[in-house]
Amino acid sequence: MPPSTEEPRSVELGARDLPAFCPNPSMALWNHHPRVFLDVTKTGFAKCPYCGTEYRLRPGTVLHGH
Repeated sequence: MPPSTEEPRSVELGARDLPAFCPNPSMALWNHHPRVFLDVTKTGFAKCPYCGTEYRLRPGTVLHGH
């Protein structure tokens, strides 16, 4: 199988989008992998170990109870 030429996607998250997980609902069904939860609350960034999609907190996001 040739390597994918598609670049990793980047997803911006707000407080209502937490907990963050991948694959996310906007991803195509054929492209799914096992669901993993990603902690973006400490650094504001996480990268999926399966597909490389990057998740970032939207600038100015206020977290409550995370």
